[in-house]
Amino acid sequence: MKILILGAGAVGLSVAAKLSTVAEVHAVCRKKSAGAIASRGFSMTGIWGEGTFRFSAAETVPEGSRFDYIIISSKSQDTEAICQQYAGLICDTETVSLQNGIGNEEIISKFTNRVIGGMIITGFEWRGDAAVHVSVEAGPMKLGKFPEGLDEPVTRLADLIQKAGMHVETSGTIRSELWGKTLYNCALNPLGAVMGVPYGSLTHPAAWRIIEQIVAEAFAVVSAEGVRLPWKDAPEYLVFLKTVQLPATVRHHSSMFQDLARGRKTEIDFINGAVVEKGREHGIPTPCNAMMVDLIKFRESLAAPGVNR
Repeated sequence: MKILILGAGAVGLSVAAKLSTVAEVHAVCRKKSAGAIASRGFSMTGIWGEGTFRFSAAETVPEGSRFDYIIISSKSQDTEAICQQYAGLICDTETVSLQNGIGNEEIISKFTNRVIGGMIITGFEWRGDAAVHVSVEAGPMKLGKFPEGLDEPVTRLADLIQKAGMHVETSGTIRSELWGKTLYNCALNPLGAVMGVPYGSLTHPAAWRIIEQIVAEAFAVVSAEGVRLPWKDAPEYLVFLKTVQLPATVRHHSSMFQDLARGRKTEIDFINGAVVEKGREHGIPTPCNAMMVDLIKFRESLAAPGVNR
């Protein structure tokens, strides 16, 4: 089995490392990471196990290569450009989105009708150019044919991922899984980034009141989208968030916090921003989510060159 991972950062390289034990893998990543992997391998620590992994990695795809699966693990804002660059490969290959937010699968669908939606709710933290610590996991990876259903390519990939030692389940309703993760991300990711705290700190009553408003708005939007979630309403989800998801990720610093610390753009437009955009389409007010978008964009601007802080 040959697998290509495009836009491989902390998530993609970690998945590549695990898959390299059961398949032939090539990861397209930043030059520094590719060089470090070539010279000393990729180092992983944490709950996915510890070890050094060697697999093919470069800034480009080897000429003439073909693959059984393509996994896109880039930041959501890069999805369109990646699909355009590798359109010739994507058009006739099972292509998986293993990304944050809403809208990635729709973008990929413009380039191929062989789209697999993926949801991963695991914490990855950089420890160097080719070193990642897998810190927390709030549930198994989910894979499903997009927008719904299951087929043999999905189950075959899930079996391979399971064989590589990652927790995975298939889902015939992957849109529900994607929106479920987006609720979690909307609630915790930007607030943890703005305040610079791990998720466990967000149970403070003042923070939790903000989270309650974010989730109420997002849940209303999901309902208007016609997506059925496992929870009947926002209060029921908030109980699940506080008693199941948050305790599993209590020490985790959000991906937006890590992006801001590295001076990079966040995925806010595809998370809380997606709630705001869909809310506008359905005539649903989303002031709290809009506020989080503005706060994150303000923080992003402070990292720009020449900005007076």
